[in-house]
Amino acid sequence: MKPGLRKLALTAHITSSVGWLGAVGGFLALAITALNCKDAQMVRAAYLAMALIARFVIVPLAFASLLTGIIQALGTPWGLFRHYWILVKLLLTLLATAVLLLKTPLISYAARQAAAAALSSADLHAAGTELLVHSAGGLMVLLVVTILSVYKPWGLTRYGRRKLRAQGVELAEESTVDISRWVYVFGIFALAVLIVLRHLLGGHLAHHMH
Repeated sequence: MKPGLRKLALTAHITSSVGWLGAVGGFLALAITALNCKDAQMVRAAYLAMALIARFVIVPLAFASLLTGIIQALGTPWGLFRHYWILVKLLLTLLATAVLLLKTPLISYAARQAAAAALSSADLHAAGTELLVHSAGGLMVLLVVTILSVYKPWGLTRYGRRKLRAQGVELAEESTVDISRWVYVFGIFALAVLIVLRHLLGGHLAHHMH
């Protein structure tokens, strides 16, 4: 792509990706509110807002982020399959989008239950708990994608090295990719999220036991 078009594509990708991350964070806040708030009107509003955010913000931004990311990769020397970090980003984005689409009916169901004043329904509480877990997991995945975009770890794939050699580019021999540091970083990050999630769910369950 020409420089101007490349910057436009990059701007669109960053905007949609950051917007997706922020929207999921807002959805998670609403899910926590819906499960822990004692005000019936607030709970009902939270579930209805979750459905609106998912349908009109999160889903469009997810597709925009995926599409602009592919355009950005294919239209620049980075490529789509030449670097490990881009390949992992693509797989994680596809996974997050697929899970989002699978959970969209559950979000709509919870909103319908809340609108019908079925706030004490066990099904609604189960749905709300599941949505909280999945939104927290989605937020973690999107944060990992953001980390990959910044640090760009792991170097070239075999396909990427082969393509560069075909173009006459001399490449130094790469040492074995050291992923232990990144596994450690992501492991600590995932553990922190799980601890927070356990605390939130533990408080929610204890509240309903009493």
